[in-house]
Amino acid sequence: MITLAQDAVVHRAGSSLRGEGEAVDPVDVALVRSGLLSAARQMQRALIRTSFTPVVYEVLDFAAVIYDRHYRLLAQAPSLITFMGTMSFCIEAAVESVGGESELEPGDVILLNDPYLTGSHAQDAAVVMPIFMPEHGLVGYSAIKAHWADIGAKNRYCTDTVDLFQEGMLLPGVKLYSRGERNEDIMRILRANSRLPRDVEGDLNAEIVGVRVAAAALCRVIERFGMPTFEAAVEAMFDHGEATVRSYLAKIPDGRYVGHGQIDSDGISDEAIPFDVGLEVEGDRCRLDLSGAPDSRGGPMNCPVPTTVSACRVAITALVGGGEALNEGFFRPLEIITRPGSIFHPLRPSPCFMGSWPGMQAADAAIHAVAQAIPERLVAEAGGDIAGTGFWGYREETGEGWLMGGAFPTGQGASARGDGASALIHWMQGATRVTPCEVMEAKAPIVLDRYELDPDSGGAGQYRGGLGVVFLFRLTETCEGINMLERAKNPAKGLLGGAEGRPGSGEIIAPDGSTRSVQKETGYWFTPGARFHWRTAGGAGYGPPEERDPAAVREDLRQGFISEEAARADYPHAFSGDGGGA
Repeated sequence: MITLAQDAVVHRAGSSLRGEGEAVDPVDVALVRSGLLSAARQMQRALIRTSFTPVVYEVLDFAAVIYDRHYRLLAQAPSLITFMGTMSFCIEAAVESVGGESELEPGDVILLNDPYLTGSHAQDAAVVMPIFMPEHGLVGYSAIKAHWADIGAKNRYCTDTVDLFQEGMLLPGVKLYSRGERNEDIMRILRANSRLPRDVEGDLNAEIVGVRVAAAALCRVIERFGMPTFEAAVEAMFDHGEATVRSYLAKIPDGRYVGHGQIDSDGISDEAIPFDVGLEVEGDRCRLDLSGAPDSRGGPMNCPVPTTVSACRVAITALVGGGEALNEGFFRPLEIITRPGSIFHPLRPSPCFMGSWPGMQAADAAIHAVAQAIPERLVAEAGGDIAGTGFWGYREETGEGWLMGGAFPTGQGASARGDGASALIHWMQGATRVTPCEVMEAKAPIVLDRYELDPDSGGAGQYRGGLGVVFLFRLTETCEGINMLERAKNPAKGLLGGAEGRPGSGEIIAPDGSTRSVQKETGYWFTPGARFHWRTAGGAGYGPPEERDPAAVREDLRQGFISEEAARADYPHAFSGDGGGA
C-alpha cells in the first residue's frame, strides 16, 4: 500500500449524487448523452468559425466543455486532450474568484488565465459562463480555454522564465461580463498588454460566442427531457463511465508498479530531471503516486496541479475508454497523489510556462507503469514530445505583427498488434492538428522546403516504432524563433526487447551555412535566408528485432522507412543468404 507523506495531497473526481432506487430509461440516457456531446461540438464549431488565429482554428489548441453545477464534466468536444480534467479546477476557481456561486447572475462571463488556477500557461485563457434557467436557477457551466497569441510575457513564448511574473499578464478571475454588460476597462487592459491586440480580442470574442452557444444548447437538452429525467440520465451516464474503468482495472494484477520518466532540463540549467510515477492497483481501483517527484525547478518546466491530475487521468482512461467520449464518471476509480513543492505540484510563484511538457511525460510514465503489469496489451513509448516550435516578427511591408508555429508530429510506439503509426501528434495532444503548410506560407514569411518522414527514426523491433518527421523551414524576413524540444536526451523506450526511438533535434542554419544546435531556447534571431532544420522524435519498437518478419523489413526498405545500413544492423536475419544484396 502507498504510505502517504504528511504533506501529500490526494485528488479525486466528483462523487455520485444518484438517489437509491432511482431508475431511468436507457434510451433517455443515450439521448441525453448525445445531446450533451452535440452541445459541446456546437460550441467547438462556433469557436473555430469565429476565431482569428491559426492556433485556434487550425491547430485546435483549446478545450470546449460543459460541466454541471457541481463541477463535474458532462461533455467535452474533441480537441486538446491535455486539457481533459483541468477544467473542473478552472471552473471552480473562476467561481470562487468572484465570490462564489451566490455572486453569479445570468449573463455573467468570467475570464481567468492564472496558471495555478487553470493548469496551463498564462497564454491559455479561460472563459467561464454560468448557465441559468428561469425555473431551475443555475444548471451548469460552459467553458472554453484557448491559446492566445500573446499575453505580454517577457517573450511571446518562453522557455527560460524564472518566476510566474515573467510569463505574462495574470487574470485571477474577473467578470468580463456582468449581467450581460461588458467591462470595457478589462478589454482596454487586455489590448494594452498584448503585442497582438487584434488577435487576442478576436479570439476572446470567439470564446464568448462559443460558451453562449453551448449554454443555449444545454438549456434545450434540459427543456426536452425535463430536469428530473435529465439529472437521472446524467448520474446513469457517470455510473456507466465509472463501471467501464473499473472493469478494465479489475483485469490488471493487484500490485505496485513504477514507470520512469526523465525531463531533459528545466530550461535554465542543463541538468536532467528523473522522476517516477507509482501505480498501485487494488481490485477495481488505482492510485497514481507522484509524491516522490523532485522539488520544483527554477525554470518553467513545473507542472501545475490541474495538468498533473489531468495527465494521470487521461493516461489511464485512454487505455480503457474504447473510443467513448469521457465524462466525470470515468475518473472516479482513480486517485492521484502529489506533494506540494514538487515539479508536479509547484507553488507560486514558481515558473510553469512549459508545464504541459512534464505533464505529458508523467502520462507516458503512468502508461509505462501499467506496461509492467500487462505489456502484451500496451504500446511502446511514442516520441514523447509536443515538438513545438514557433516564429514571430513584424512584416517588412506593413509593420503588422505576426506569429506562426505549433506542435508537430512524432512517431508512435509499436505494440503486439503491429508497427507504430508515423507522423502523428502525440496522443496526449488528442484531436489537435498540424498547421497546414499553405497556411504557414500564406500568413507568415516562411517557406517549407522539406516536410517528410524521417527514415530510421523509429525503434527496431518485432514491430517497428513509427517514424518522426523532418522539416526544413526557410525564413524570408527577419524574425525571432523559439524551440521547445524535449526528449532529446531521453528517447522513447521500447517494450519486451524493442529498441528505443531516435530522439528529436533542432538546428539553425545561417545564410552563410554555419550551424548550431538548439533544444529549449527563446528569442534567437533569423535573418532572411536562414533555415531551421527540425527533426521530431520517433516511436519505440516492440519485441526483439530478430523476430521481425523479413518480408516486413524488405517492405520498409522499399518504402524508404529504413536505410539499408540500418536494416542490416538491426535485422541481419532478413539478409541471410542474399549474397550481400538488399
